Amino acid sequence: MPKDDGTRIIYSRTPESTAMAANVKRAMAITVRLNRLTFNDADEIRALFSELIGKKVDESFLLIPPFYTAGGDEIRVGRNVFVNQNCTFYDLGGLDIADEVMIGPNVSLLTAGHPLEPSRRRAATIGKPIVIEKGVWIAAGATLIGGVTVGENSVVAAGSVVTRDVPPNTLVGGNPARVIRSIGD
Repeated sequence: MPKDDGTRIIYSRTPESTAMAANVKRAMAITVRLNRLTFNDADEIRALFSELIGKKVDESFLLIPPFYTAGGDEIRVGRNVFVNQNCTFYDLGGLDIADEVMIGPNVSLLTAGHPLEPSRRRAATIGKPIVIEKGVWIAAGATLIGGVTVGENSVVAAGSVVTRDVPPNTLVGGNPARVIRSIGD
């Protein structure tokens, strides 16, 4: 059930949760095959990633395995996108990655979560979108939480945890990430 802000709630023991579980199984089968490949298998990686997301990726797309996801079908990637090794994309809420984006190793893009109340945690999965705009660099080990937009040409410093929107042309860092300074040419 989508909300106006893009939030998607899937309740346990519903047809929607059954479909979500089937999609996770599908994604895991594809990523097992993908993760057997090496840097030299770029064409095969692109083919498997295209199968995973349900849309052909551009020839400029480059991913270094291993790669992990909980669905894949809500990932959208632009041109000249680079994803380094050991990244995790949980895309239930939708994950939009624009052109010219660089994603460092060990980055986690997590659109899914659960209610805070202990009695409700297993009752629902909540997905909120992540939008990464053109020219963004997300450095090694950063984590982005669902519901955020990273503005054009911004940099997320290594190890940062992004819980709020990042303005365009800024460097953010820390936990939680905060603006460190503006970036200019």
